Amino acid sequence: MDRYERWFERNRTAYLSELSAVESLMPRFQRGLEVGVGTGRFAAPLGVSVGLDPSRPMIEVARRRGVAPVRGVAERLPFGDEKFDLVLMVTVVFLLRDRAAAFREASRVLKPGGSLVAGFIDKESPLGRRYQREKEEKGKKERKDKSGFYEEAHFLAPEEMAALLEEAGFRDLAFVQTLFCEPEDLRSAETPRPGYGRGSFVVVRGVKEAGRS
Repeated sequence: MDRYERWFERNRTAYLSELSAVESLMPRFQRGLEVGVGTGRFAAPLGVSVGLDPSRPMIEVARRRGVAPVRGVAERLPFGDEKFDLVLMVTVVFLLRDRAAAFREASRVLKPGGSLVAGFIDKESPLGRRYQREKEEKGKKERKDKSGFYEEAHFLAPEEMAALLEEAGFRDLAFVQTLFCEPEDLRSAETPRPGYGRGSFVVVRGVKEAGRS
């Protein structure tokens, strides 16, 4: 958790750029859930009231930031059907064991016409390729000492994300992008641009198809 928080502190301008990109696709909503809330870095400033994460230390920090914490995993959300009109997921998809199940669960807990907003690093971008290299290098080391964190990471391209969302019943997909240089090189927060293919951080919004359970 300390390493997670330090990244945001060291790369505050990149964080603000990501936050702006996510906010640009946020619909109006009454009750929101962030899946993989971490320490509440996105849920709190965006007004998302409920945050789910498997890490107890992280959700305790999210609680201090004003987010109601729930411990659990994306593939088995501990909520009834159609309880939210927004589900937010930021830089968590690459860690999920079963992404298809997680998106089906997100659809299940959304009301008809509700939105899923997901932010992720494009694996084809410069930053995505850098993270892939770091994953491989650290994965080799961690296999020796039996630590599996990087072995579980799997980055996605926007086309792969779109296919997963559409399979789960999300329609009217919209994309924005930011981080047009390395996070460490940013001097001011960037304005998000439509689409994908140039920025390393991509946000997609999909709307739950009517009649989808």
